[in-house]
Amino acid sequence: MADSMGDTADRNEEEKYSNRERNKCSPEEEARLERQHFWKVIDAFRFYRTHIHERVSRTERQFRSLPQRHQRLLSGFLPKLAKIRHCVDQNHEILQAIVRNCTHMFENMEYGEDDNARKVVPTSTFDMDKLKSTIKQFVRDWSEEGKAERDTCYKPLIEEIQRQFPPDQCDVSKVSVLVPGAGLGRLAWEVARLGYSCQGNEWSFFMLFSSHFVLNRCDKENALTLYPWVHQFSNNKMSTDQTRPVFFPDINPQSLPLDSDFSMTAGDFLEVYTNPNIWDCVTTCFFIDTAHNILDYIETIWNILKPGGVWINLGPLLYHFENMANELSIELSYEEIKDAILKCGFQLEIERESVLTTYTENDRSMLRYLYDCVFFVARKHTDQPSNGTLSSKDAPPDESVQKQETTTWPSAS
Repeated sequence: MADSMGDTADRNEEEKYSNRERNKCSPEEEARLERQHFWKVIDAFRFYRTHIHERVSRTERQFRSLPQRHQRLLSGFLPKLAKIRHCVDQNHEILQAIVRNCTHMFENMEYGEDDNARKVVPTSTFDMDKLKSTIKQFVRDWSEEGKAERDTCYKPLIEEIQRQFPPDQCDVSKVSVLVPGAGLGRLAWEVARLGYSCQGNEWSFFMLFSSHFVLNRCDKENALTLYPWVHQFSNNKMSTDQTRPVFFPDINPQSLPLDSDFSMTAGDFLEVYTNPNIWDCVTTCFFIDTAHNILDYIETIWNILKPGGVWINLGPLLYHFENMANELSIELSYEEIKDAILKCGFQLEIERESVLTTYTENDRSMLRYLYDCVFFVARKHTDQPSNGTLSSKDAPPDESVQKQETTTWPSAS
């Protein structure tokens, strides 16, 4: 997955204010905290260049502290740092284009007008790591370099959707598919391209800003350039590996057929999707371990699926809140999850316990991570007696997570 031990946080969600604190908030205070969080993420995008340049400058100072004889041995080192600075500047231009596009993207959310004279505040290392991880998401979802990873992660899910709802046997435009944790939207977009009615759902502002940009403002193949590995100073075989470009999008996101039914929805999965018997298919990819309490996810998926609907899943169990002392986190084994799925009333139809995949992998790094994922298909049968709710002895107490108002935008045609 990642390129350094610190990058194992690539799949961890952005920092949320404490659920316990939120539960104490008035609606006005909750709205204030939400606005504060919105602008904190904007500040991360805006502070990117300053933050990374400071890192490069520190490297230059350390180099100049070496004995002259050592500096002479590394005649290409300072030119390499100059190239890194140039790449950072290019990344910054893309990030600012994303910011310009996103500040008014939520029609039913009031975050206040942006003050261009507003001082950009320094950003935490945590938020900057999230932003660097988001840059790598462009590789995974919207570049030719990410195709191999998409083929291992997305292709099995797409093929199963087609097997469950064959285009030659049903009107796929009437088949509703939900993709929670949609990230930058490529999986949901590919499902919609096949003619299915598909909606992606995402909570993270980092992902929402970026997906809105690529889906609605990019209309030429490989017209934009990012340098996603420029932050990686370790495990490089060649100096040029750190500064190699990635071009995106590898396909025109606005090339969907005019009659496509595709949208992205912002908000917390558990709070956005509460209406029962709506979806024919829920497809989760590297998602279920983002839960505070995965049993809430299982119950919600059961509730929103139509009778006979299917849940298709692929992913590992890297629980995102495991090491956050102030957050509820229930870490279950796959064996325990499977037992809960069956008790909820699902029937497992397909199960593969070893699907090897990567996540935002740098294929030239000297350190690479491999996930041994689980793939399964579970059906909500019409004759199941369960109502999709675990008994009180099976389920931990309900804990709500940060609320975010819902907004939906279609992909531009």
